[in-house]
Amino acid sequence: MNIAKLLDKRRSNWGELERLCEAMEVRGRTDKAGPQYKGAAGIVRFATLYRGACADLALADAYQLPPATVTYLHRLVARSHNQLYRAGKFEPTGWFDMIFRVAPREIYGDNCVRVATLVFFGLFALSMYLGYQQTLFPNFANVVVGEAGLENMEEMYEMELVGSLDHYISMSSFYIMHNTGIGLKCFAYGILIIPCLYILASNAVTLGTVFGYMAREDVASRDNFFEFVTAHGPFELTAIALSAAAGLRLGLGLFATNGLSRVDSVRRSAVRAVPVISAAATLFVLAAFTEGFISPSPLAYTFKAAWSVMSSSMISFYFVVLGFPGNRDHRSLRGTFDTILDDRDGSDSPQQADLNGGEGANVRAA
Repeated sequence: MNIAKLLDKRRSNWGELERLCEAMEVRGRTDKAGPQYKGAAGIVRFATLYRGACADLALADAYQLPPATVTYLHRLVARSHNQLYRAGKFEPTGWFDMIFRVAPREIYGDNCVRVATLVFFGLFALSMYLGYQQTLFPNFANVVVGEAGLENMEEMYEMELVGSLDHYISMSSFYIMHNTGIGLKCFAYGILIIPCLYILASNAVTLGTVFGYMAREDVASRDNFFEFVTAHGPFELTAIALSAAAGLRLGLGLFATNGLSRVDSVRRSAVRAVPVISAAATLFVLAAFTEGFISPSPLAYTFKAAWSVMSSSMISFYFVVLGFPGNRDHRSLRGTFDTILDDRDGSDSPQQADLNGGEGANVRAA
C-alpha cells in the first residue's frame, strides 16, 4: 500500500485529535468536543488517537513525505503530548470531585488504609487502656512518656481554658503547620514502609498513653484536658492514619511492582495515594480550625462533645456511605489512568511509537 494514501486516509483521525486538543486547551476536558467523549471514554479515545498520530509521524518521517505533512504531524503530536502529560491546573469542580467522589471510594477499598487504621487506632486504644490502669500497670505511663512529660501535661492543663480572638487565629495557624507536619512525616516515610509504621505506632502509643493517664481519677487537670481534646480529636487522629496509609500505598508500589518498572509502579500507586492524602489534608485543616477556635474556647463541654460526635458521624458517612456505592465508576477511573500509563510505557518518545502491530504491520507487509 502506498504510504501517502494510507496517511491520507488517516486525516480524519488527525482532525478528531485536533478537536480534542482544542477542547482540552480551552476547558481542560474532552467532553467539550462532543458528548461521546465524556469521562473515561474520552480520555481513552484521546490516548488512542495520540498513539496513532505518533505512528503516523514515524512513517511520514521514515518515508520522507512532503515537509508540510511532517511538520503538521510534529505539531499535532507535540500539542497532544502536552495535553496528555500536562500538569493539571487547579479547578474547584475537580477538587470537589477528588474529595467527595474519588477519595472516599479509594479510601473504602484500599487495604493500606485498613492496615494503617488498625495499627494506629488499635495501638491507641490498647495504650489508652494500659495508661489508665494504674493498679495493673502502674509504671506503663512513666515508661512510655516519662515522669517529666507527664508532669508537663498536668501543668499545661491546670488552668482553665481562656483566650481571645487573636489568640485563636494565631493558634489555628500554628496547628495547621504542626498537624500537617505530622501527616507529611508519616506520608514521606511511607515509601520505606517500616519507618512509616514505626512513626505511626509511636504516635499511637504516645497519644493513647497520654489520654489514658489523663483520664485517671487522681489527675487534677483531667477535666480541662478532655475539654480541650474532645472536639478536634476525631479529625486529627483520622488524618494521621490516612497520611500514613497514603505513604504505605507509595511504598507498596516501590516494592510490589507487579511486573512494572519501579518508577512506573510508584507512579501508578501515586494515582491511588493522591485522593487519600488530599482527604487527610482536608481533615488536618478542619482539625486545626477546631483546635484553634472551639477546643480552647469557654463553650460548654456539652457543645464540644456534640461537635465531636457530629465530626465522627461525618467521617463515618464520608468513608462508608460515600465510599461504598461507587466502586464500579472508581474502577473505571483507575482503569483509565492505568491505560494512559500503559500507553506511555509503550513508547519512549512520540517518534518512537509502537509500529509492531496494526497499520504499521500492514505497511511493512505491503
